[in-house]
Amino acid sequence: MVKLPKALEKVIPPLHQWHGPKTSELLRTPGKFGLGQVPERYEPDATTNVVCGFCSTGCGLNIHLKEGKAISLTPSTDYPVNLGMACPKGWEALTPLVTSDRLTRPMNRKQRGGELEPVSWDSAMKSFSSNFKKIQQEHGDDSVAFISTGQIVTEEMAFLGALAKFGMGIRHGDGNTRQCMATSVVAYKQSFGFDAPPYTYQDFEESDVIVLIGSNLCIAHPIMWQRIERNKHNPEIIVVDPRKTETAVAATQHYPILPKSDLYFLYGLARVLIENGWVDEKWISGHTNDYDAFVRHAQTFTDDQVEQHSGITSEQMQKLAETIHRGERVSFWWTMGVNQSHEGVRTAQAIINLALMTGNIGRPGTGANSITGQCNAMGSRLFSNTTNMLGGHDFANPEHRAKVAKILGIDEERIPTELGMAYDQIVEAIHAGKIKGLWVLATNGSHSWIHQERYKEAMEKLDYLVVQDMYSTTETAQQADLILPAAGWAEKDGVFINSERRIGLVKKVAQAPGEALSDFNIFKLVSHYWGCSDMFNKWSSPEAAFNLLTELSRDQPCDFSGVNGYCMVDDLGGIQWPCRSSDVAGLTRDNQRRLFSDGEFYHADTKAKFIFDTPREVAEPTSKEYPFVLLTGRGTSAQWHTETRTKKSAILRKLCPSTIYIEIHPDDAKRLNIAPNSLITVKSRRATIEVTASITPSVSPGQLFMPMHYAKANQLTQASFDPHSRQPSYKFCAVEIVA
Repeated sequence: MVKLPKALEKVIPPLHQWHGPKTSELLRTPGKFGLGQVPERYEPDATTNVVCGFCSTGCGLNIHLKEGKAISLTPSTDYPVNLGMACPKGWEALTPLVTSDRLTRPMNRKQRGGELEPVSWDSAMKSFSSNFKKIQQEHGDDSVAFISTGQIVTEEMAFLGALAKFGMGIRHGDGNTRQCMATSVVAYKQSFGFDAPPYTYQDFEESDVIVLIGSNLCIAHPIMWQRIERNKHNPEIIVVDPRKTETAVAATQHYPILPKSDLYFLYGLARVLIENGWVDEKWISGHTNDYDAFVRHAQTFTDDQVEQHSGITSEQMQKLAETIHRGERVSFWWTMGVNQSHEGVRTAQAIINLALMTGNIGRPGTGANSITGQCNAMGSRLFSNTTNMLGGHDFANPEHRAKVAKILGIDEERIPTELGMAYDQIVEAIHAGKIKGLWVLATNGSHSWIHQERYKEAMEKLDYLVVQDMYSTTETAQQADLILPAAGWAEKDGVFINSERRIGLVKKVAQAPGEALSDFNIFKLVSHYWGCSDMFNKWSSPEAAFNLLTELSRDQPCDFSGVNGYCMVDDLGGIQWPCRSSDVAGLTRDNQRRLFSDGEFYHADTKAKFIFDTPREVAEPTSKEYPFVLLTGRGTSAQWHTETRTKKSAILRKLCPSTIYIEIHPDDAKRLNIAPNSLITVKSRRATIEVTASITPSVSPGQLFMPMHYAKANQLTQASFDPHSRQPSYKFCAVEIVA
């Protein structure tokens, strides 16, 4: 049990104590809709379903308990996401909870360069509040910021966003979802009027043509690939990717476009469809705007121009266009290969345009479908108070501010009238001396941020750095002045929202070690020591917070005001938004739902927009000195992001190389006298590192590929950003090889 001063027992009452595995107080009674009853406690030897805490797929896992403790898991056979399947990470999801480097007490560094020493929660919170308040008093409210995550539950994201921006006066805050999903957020908002991925995973099984762009589904989202394998329509599977990835090998057609030539390729494809009359003119006329202007734009992308920039011939383009035309149910999917680009938003919208012009949206097996990265990136997009105000509202809209203030019971004047800085802008503001204090939660930017060394340098420039995490060993935690020990997945209650907009339940089935607290309860402590706890009386528990979120969503496109607590989410196997009260009865018959079946979008005129632009050059083209293009991405289905959790598993470590490697084409290796598995030096304008050579034709001549999981990779990457989304372009930088 966590030891707290008696004065704090009412701040985080029994929530911080261990009562055995359970969900929440409201799970003790039948749901309002008669959907079943969850017992007060799990039996000592029982099984309960939770949503996995790694990627955005959101698989259901059965946690098996013995003597009240979680001892093993199996994939849930009846959860509508994974249907009994699990990837290697899912099978090992419990392992990262029990490790030697778990944070068990707050750790404080008395002075820069000194050792981190354990302190009480009381001491930690006093240090937290006094240091941040001192910085704000000396330099203004804008001198403190937070960087959050897509890894914590939605209730915690919302609590953090409300606490920081409404309670503590911290205007600038962003999340690591800026690294993976900001492009799709902006693309959907501009094209559809709201951040609204339209699909359900059932569409993988309903399509007769599946187009995967910048998405190595086999590795990044294995369960989604297995959903494709369940498709009974013998679909054409088209992969557009510079590399011959595992997914490209399994596809029926592969188009190896040159890196970052996406817009030339996609606009050229649109032109071929238009010239052949393979578009749905009636649907376009009734449901879209600006199509005529888009036609004029696409006509300028001639066969010669497209081949010159993308490497794809007119014959290949004709074949692809004809395949799409023949398909009755065509779905377009993209992920980080599109999002992490200097022009990712316009690339995503070029894909959306293809779906709109062919009428492939709103029907089973169709859609312009962004696949999310992290387990709760969609929750972050809607409720973190970073890309928008809670519930997809607009900070600049006075009616939205009034609504949020009324639901939360706070003074409307506490709500900012505009968004704060994005992640990259926060980092640069630290370098400029404008931001002096930073609060980092469940993310490891000193490993994952583009041009890694510049991020590390920024952390050292801060007057005060607080890291809130499960582990003391991450690169960012090692730079911190104060580390707060947080509970992890399955050590707390809450919901994740997955790629298909499904709200799924996370349950407390294990005890966090030592004095570690859930992020939710850490925020309660922060509000108490900051002196603003009265503002958050309604946030008494995770489920009370969830009920606030349902109200915040009301009358928004993401409206799930019909969801009556955790019990309903649990019994139905997750619930996709929107879910108004009128939708509930139908969920028991069909729990797979897609958007835009009525052809109406979220702009005021209910029409989608064709949005397009002139392609831009990459920020760092190749040169005589740096002749190779370095690509980065997921290298294995057994590791996750910076390996902070997955590397704790001996099994997962065996499923991927232990040291960093780089893929190089045989022709380049022969020319440079590089032998297989030899050590070579790779140099960019920012760093020089040593790696193992992996010689493979999966990359084209002149291109290299390095997995993102290894810390050294982001020493090389070049910090360029999409101007609309501020998302980093991890997928392209110029390097040289020294054999």
